[in-house]
Amino acid sequence: MRKVADSTVRRLSLYLRFLEEFEGQGIGTVSSGALASRGSTTSAQVRKDLSFFGSFGKRGLGYPVPELADRLREILGLKQRYQVALIGAGKIGSALVQYRGFRQRGFDIVAIFDSDASKIGHQWNGLRVLDIGQLESEFARRPMDMAVLVTPADAAQAVTDRLVRLGVKAILNFAPVQLVVPDDVVVKTVNLALELETLSYALANR
Repeated sequence: MRKVADSTVRRLSLYLRFLEEFEGQGIGTVSSGALASRGSTTSAQVRKDLSFFGSFGKRGLGYPVPELADRLREILGLKQRYQVALIGAGKIGSALVQYRGFRQRGFDIVAIFDSDASKIGHQWNGLRVLDIGQLESEFARRPMDMAVLVTPADAAQAVTDRLVRLGVKAILNFAPVQLVVPDDVVVKTVNLALELETLSYALANR
């Protein structure tokens, strides 16, 4: 399979959400135009995105909603559940733990770690905040697939190095720093300031 751009994967995720909405409304088939209008893109882009993964639907008839939704879940790896470690029990971490959408999509936050003695031992959404010193022992007890990193910048790389040694291959990084990882580890960095700057640009250049 050809390498698929991150932007394409993001659109697939959006298409899946739209399809689930259509499914909830009892709509059996949907056109590329309908998906395009919901996703602020074009019919040609929808067809191109889907063509990376095979042939879908029939010309003039559209896409069968349940079948396409099921195929996108398979493509996006959402037919399994993932065990997720949250590193950092601050305000952003608290919001992430309480977000129900993760569990609904198959991402189960099963452990929370922090280095702040005032937070260790507290209960968060049914989970006890663990000392970051227990990272290795907790992974030995219960291996985890992914990690969400919400630490200060000066601690992020050291924690990442430990996660890599423990076999974590996917990290969602909220720390304001560029992480260095091996080629087989995927890091997605969420830079909230950068996102606000893109909004600022849009406002300034309307």
